[in-house]
Amino acid sequence: MKVLCSREKLREGLALANSVIPNKSPKPVLTNVSMTAAGDSLELVGTDLDVSLRFRIQDSVKVIEPGTVVVSARVLHDFVRDFSGETVEIDTKEQNCVVRSGEDSAELVTADADEFPEVRPFDENGAFSLQAGTFTALVNKTQFAAAREQGRYAMHGVLVEIGDGLLKMVGTDGRRLALANAPMDTQSGQKPQKSAIVPTRGTQLIARVMSDPLDQVKLSFTDSQIGVRTRNAEIFARLLDGEFPRYAAVIPAESRNYCEADAALLERKIRLVANVTGEEARAVRFSLSNGRLELFGHSAGRGEARAYMPVEYKGQDAEIAFNPDYVIDGLKNSENGLVKLEFNEKTSPGKFNLGENYIYIVMPITIDA
Repeated sequence: MKVLCSREKLREGLALANSVIPNKSPKPVLTNVSMTAAGDSLELVGTDLDVSLRFRIQDSVKVIEPGTVVVSARVLHDFVRDFSGETVEIDTKEQNCVVRSGEDSAELVTADADEFPEVRPFDENGAFSLQAGTFTALVNKTQFAAAREQGRYAMHGVLVEIGDGLLKMVGTDGRRLALANAPMDTQSGQKPQKSAIVPTRGTQLIARVMSDPLDQVKLSFTDSQIGVRTRNAEIFARLLDGEFPRYAAVIPAESRNYCEADAALLERKIRLVANVTGEEARAVRFSLSNGRLELFGHSAGRGEARAYMPVEYKGQDAEIAFNPDYVIDGLKNSENGLVKLEFNEKTSPGKFNLGENYIYIVMPITIDA
């Protein structure tokens, strides 16, 4: 194999591959990237068996001799990153791979290509199209709420539901829940129905490779994995098993108290008050009355803080407390700069409406007066 490639294009592909490839693995071959040169393209494949990436470089590539080489992904990336030339030459030599750029070069040991796992190409059968920006927007609005600590396995992913002309995503860790949806274009007569739990690593990688929000991408599901094809990449992620929480039961159907506020100002005020709260008592109290919101936080070792801001409020004087970090996470994704908070009692969930099709539920915290 011998190929000439743009250094920047190769660096970009290797950086994406390394976001999938593990640093260490019981199967050492998984720490490598497989590169195949054929026709007028160079294809990079990386996998940890749960998430896989196929990235094609079609511009600024000249294939002199086709072939495949498997080499350490991180070592190769580091050399390509640090080269100063605009073009990189990759040339296999017996059991080694020679990488050159300008007067600089490195000779890397290769792995057996036959031992590298097969990553099957994207199958368009049953796939449908959607705009890249639609997918990435829903990921950004929901994946932050997915569980990170040990717990229910199914909560470590984002629930993706397709049906009734909508693409819906839900993330929850049991203390908060983010739900967003967007219209999905389907072919005439096509009404796909699907529900699957996609690991957050998978959704994050998919969103990362969707560089142009206006691109049309392909999305498909099998019983065990999700597949996405963009202009120059294919991503596959193994679906999570388990039962996702019945999120609809958590969303309040009716509320007695309604508050509308500027999302950016509310975020600043919460940050201000939260500065005094400690890790052991991470809570900010919302006290609402006609036209005004008071935010209060305190901790035994630091003191207390108050902040005020104007709001539109409908309801009796009421109060409720939340983890400030949770609320801020949602406010960052407000669609139109406004947030509408609804709740019934100080012990009932708070419903933050952050856009026309975006709901964020946060469980309240009981704090001392």
